Amino acid sequence: MALEKKELLNDVIRHVDITKIDATSIIDAMRGMSFSSRDTASAADILQLMINDSGSTNWLVLAGSTGAGGCLQVFSDMVRFKMIDCVVATGASIIDMDFFEALGYKHYKGTPYIDDRQLRQCYIDRIYDTFIDEEELQHCDRAIKAIADTLDSRPYSSREFLRETGRWLTQHAVKKNSLIQTCYEHEVPIFVPAFSDCSAGFGLVMHQWERIKEKKAYLTIDSVADFRELTQIKLAAQTSGLFMVGGGVPKNFAQDTVVCAECLGYDVPMHRYAVQITVADPRDGACSSSTLKEASSWGKVDTVHEQMVYAEATTVVPLIVSYAYHKGDWQQRKKYAWATLFD
Repeated sequence: MALEKKELLNDVIRHVDITKIDATSIIDAMRGMSFSSRDTASAADILQLMINDSGSTNWLVLAGSTGAGGCLQVFSDMVRFKMIDCVVATGASIIDMDFFEALGYKHYKGTPYIDDRQLRQCYIDRIYDTFIDEEELQHCDRAIKAIADTLDSRPYSSREFLRETGRWLTQHAVKKNSLIQTCYEHEVPIFVPAFSDCSAGFGLVMHQWERIKEKKAYLTIDSVADFRELTQIKLAAQTSGLFMVGGGVPKNFAQDTVVCAECLGYDVPMHRYAVQITVADPRDGACSSSTLKEASSWGKVDTVHEQMVYAEATTVVPLIVSYAYHKGDWQQRKKYAWATLFD
């Protein structure tokens, strides 16, 4: 017998709290092991180097569905505890997962072993073994439209639009510790280079569609401005570290700032530190946009402090970040406020 929608959406994903789980012992143990365990410990050590380098601007680069899978609080805590100074992400990570939950909606434990036609009939979307209420996701679309409707009709970088979204959440959020709101409150800029590829895209299309029907001007998102502004941060920061979960467009944009600066006539150092956590395979020439050693041939990443971790991110990200939190070095770290660079 087919289950009802309310029966399918009844077991909420719980986000891991790295402040309540001390992973220092297991990371220290992994350092003496082999394979992905030793790689994970090496990644934790590189994150520590990033935190302890007082001159390094650290970027969190997000792709994939780790947020929906239970890591949203981890990412928010990385900003709250001064480990991260800039975020580059997919629209799904920021809007469909983080903004979605800030509105009070949830992700639910599901299963990949289900008839997806039944899910469609129930208006439930599936991310592997995680379920989302499509009706709630469309409320998320409309919230983005409502924000766009209040803003000036001009081109915005995704950073500008997300700063306004963070400001809006300070008045309207149901869940108060979202990544977007936390970044707004800590003046950490968020960039989503492919902004229309998520619920934000639907909301902005609805905004433009309505304005065009009314013969009025409308808001647009300028991805070139995203690239320029990211490069401005790299130019101002000079030294930088990348903590990358997944790859794809966010990884490319973050890494390419070095090359873009060179094209503009500036000599900036390659990203000094780099960690990438991925399950992608390099043998097809991609690996979610190249291994870190390969990126060095393009002049993007230095290879002195780099680590690929071939693991599903929800299994290792909480361990690495818990280790950084409980080591406590972030408490002495300088706080950057790169969002103010564009004021």
